[in-house]
Amino acid sequence: MATLGNSTNIFWHECPVGKLERQRLLKQKGCVVWITGLSGSGKSTLACSLNRELYTRGKLSYVLDGDNLRHGLNKDLGFKAEDRTENIRRVGEVAKLFADAGLICIASLISPYRKDRDACRAMLPDDNFIEVFMNMPLELCEARDSKGLYKLARAGKIKGFTGIDDPYEPPLNCEIEIQQKDGVCPTPGDMAGEVVSYLEGKGYLHYQ
Repeated sequence: MATLGNSTNIFWHECPVGKLERQRLLKQKGCVVWITGLSGSGKSTLACSLNRELYTRGKLSYVLDGDNLRHGLNKDLGFKAEDRTENIRRVGEVAKLFADAGLICIASLISPYRKDRDACRAMLPDDNFIEVFMNMPLELCEARDSKGLYKLARAGKIKGFTGIDDPYEPPLNCEIEIQQKDGVCPTPGDMAGEVVSYLEGKGYLHYQ
C-alpha cells in the first residue's frame, strides 16, 4: 500500500469560501505567532496572556501548546532530533490551517532548531509568520524550573534536554524579542501588549 508521503493520486480541492471571506467575517487577518525559547522562559505565560488580551478585543485566537499537543497529536513522538523535527512540522501544518481559517494562531513550543522554525515560516504566505523569541538567560529559566525538569536533566535522569545537553539555536531575524530590562522580567501583560502592538501595527487586528 502506498503511503501518503509518496502518493501521486491526490488532488487539492478548492472551496468557494476561502481565507479572504473568513477574514472578512472575523474582521481580522489570519497569522501564526510562533513563541520559541527555553523551557521556563515564559512561552506559555505569554501565549495565554496574549490569548486573553485578543479575546478582550473581540479577536479570535487559539493556542497550540507544545506540551498539550504531546498528549494527543504528537503523543507518538519522543525527543530525539528527528522526533523534534517531526513534532514541529506537524504543529506548523496545523498552525497553517488555523491561519488559513482566519484565526490568530499562537504556537508555544521550545522548537530548539532554527531550520525547523524556518521550515514552518516557509509554509505560510507573505509575512504571516511572526516569530517571538523569549530571550531569557538559562540561569533564570533553571531557577524557575516549575516542572522540575532542569533538576532531572542535571541529575542525568533526562537525556537530550534543551539548554543542558541539547542545543537551543536562537532566531537570527525574529519579529519580536522579549527579554529582561535592567534585570527585571516584563509582566505577562506587558509581554502580551508588545505582541498586540505589533499585530495592530501590521494590520492583523482589522480587515478592510
